[in-house]
Amino acid sequence: MRVLVAEDDATSRLVLETTLRKRGYEVVSAEDGEMAWGYLSGEDHPRLALLDWMMPGLSGLEVCKKIRQRSDADERYVYIVFLTGKGDIKEVLAGLEAGADDYIKKPFNVDELELRLRAGKRIIELQDQLVEAKQLLRHQAEYDALTGILNRGALLKRVEVELARASRGEGCLGVAMMDLDHFKNVNDTHGHQAGDEVLREAVRRILGVVRPYDIFGRYGGEEFLLVIPTNAATTVPFERVRSAIAERQFAIDQIEIPVTLSIGVAWSDPNSKLEELLGRADAALYQAKENGRNRVEEAPPS
Repeated sequence: MRVLVAEDDATSRLVLETTLRKRGYEVVSAEDGEMAWGYLSGEDHPRLALLDWMMPGLSGLEVCKKIRQRSDADERYVYIVFLTGKGDIKEVLAGLEAGADDYIKKPFNVDELELRLRAGKRIIELQDQLVEAKQLLRHQAEYDALTGILNRGALLKRVEVELARASRGEGCLGVAMMDLDHFKNVNDTHGHQAGDEVLREAVRRILGVVRPYDIFGRYGGEEFLLVIPTNAATTVPFERVRSAIAERQFAIDQIEIPVTLSIGVAWSDPNSKLEELLGRADAALYQAKENGRNRVEEAPPS
């Protein structure tokens, strides 16, 4: 683990560097507060910091406050230990209130310093585990477990944002309800595991032809929602998606399964509401099914 040693006294800084390197730490050094902040404000900053209380430029207290004000402070926590020759408990408390985790008085005991840094390493490891768990929960809350794309709740939230942007005159949205044709037959004939693989392969094909900023997710079952921001109401992008599914059969467990996709598209206008748009797209999807499937149908204007 990397440790920042911020100490303006050259002799003390050298002693700290030598001591920490002998104990297996990677050390970066700063001789003033500005240099220390330069290291700690970088993207791949050290996670342990030994800050001298008094330094030229920025004091250790000021550096500590700037660290705690970083936008990513909770994601990549820096464990801060003050090095101080001050014995005044009020000044020690001021450092802790500024966000320091610990302090050690100079001249320091090497073994005591090692114990403080070990405690810091444990705190950082626990913090990283919490961040990882939080990210996992966030992902599980927003993404479909089977296909890896947005789930219905997260999908509709994203569409609401895009619809608000479009309502300000920034183009329009093509909202497409998409349904795999005769999907129940796939499950009944080949089993649910094959059906799951068909869903995953369908998602892979669709992701291969949509743009990175298009909104795509699983609406439910074998039904998907694709929302395309555009300046021209054309079904060409949706025909591309339909063709990607139908152009060749799905090879599942060495079995070739024919799969097609029906799509209903509704176009937004400045007064469109999400529920109304979804209803029109759903009605167009129903029309596509009625007209023979494996086709794109547009809803009439609202």
